[in-house]
Amino acid sequence: MNRNLTLEFVRVTEAAALAAGRWIGRGDEKAADHAAVESMRKTFDSIEFDGRIVIGEGERDEAPMLYIGEKVGSGTGAKVEIAVDPLEGTTITATGRSEALAVIAASDEGGLLHAPDTYMNKIAVGPGARGAIDITKSPTWNIREVARALKKEIDDLLVVILDRPRHAELIAEVRSTGARIRLIGDGDVSAAVATAIDDSGVDLLIGSGGAPEGVIAAAALRCLGGDMQGVLMFRHDTERARAKAMGITDENKVYGLTDLAKGNVMFVATGVTNGSFLSGVRYFGGGAHTHSIIMRSETGTIREIRAKHQFDRKPRYGW
Repeated sequence: MNRNLTLEFVRVTEAAALAAGRWIGRGDEKAADHAAVESMRKTFDSIEFDGRIVIGEGERDEAPMLYIGEKVGSGTGAKVEIAVDPLEGTTITATGRSEALAVIAASDEGGLLHAPDTYMNKIAVGPGARGAIDITKSPTWNIREVARALKKEIDDLLVVILDRPRHAELIAEVRSTGARIRLIGDGDVSAAVATAIDDSGVDLLIGSGGAPEGVIAAAALRCLGGDMQGVLMFRHDTERARAKAMGITDENKVYGLTDLAKGNVMFVATGVTNGSFLSGVRYFGGGAHTHSIIMRSETGTIREIRAKHQFDRKPRYGW
């Protein structure tokens, strides 16, 4: 998986972001997701590589998806495994809120965890707290250890948690420690990555969210030097059976960062709406601006790309 291929993949997330961006604030989650999926699929297929989706997204919401096992690319060239979220934050996009992304992670064969589209309990931190987390211990224990590793007081910490009824006890416990909380409606890939971005202000992500998003976030944290742990959370026997077919036999297994994303991995994201480390799509007459980030674990290189796209079409309103 060479650097040229990595740079090609930014065209994929740009295309998905530009398509989804047309649906910002229009209240239609499925239309936004469908636009991102179809644009991502089409652009993947214009690139010379032999790709396979190993982590797909969309089944939980009965949305269009790039499905697990789908072949993408021209079918010739490097063999690459793909974890994909064409629109991380469908509700965010539909309501015009921040932190929506078009995002992919990729690896050589065998680099990404193969798991069904289920949920995962997660904890993620940046490089300064690498090795200081243990998902088998309490949130209070983890907050204290992260504060110690970062040489901060507990009330200096900012913890990001998805705002869900299932997290009521978690939120109460975190508040009891004195740590500050940012509750988010969606977008825990962006939040996990933000823990490793110096000026984001985010120190810790904790709580349950999508397993696909967990694998994608792990790829980014591999590149950034952060840390992450996760435990799959199966909701019914059908998911357990699918996981077993993928080779997962221990449903209580704690997955470390390199269990989730190992070897040579890369991460690419383009902002759909404005966020903590990426600007959203900005349209002008006849085109748009995008802001993307590319990361590679092999070299530790992080590139930001600000692109100006010119659309080949006539004005719709005659001026």
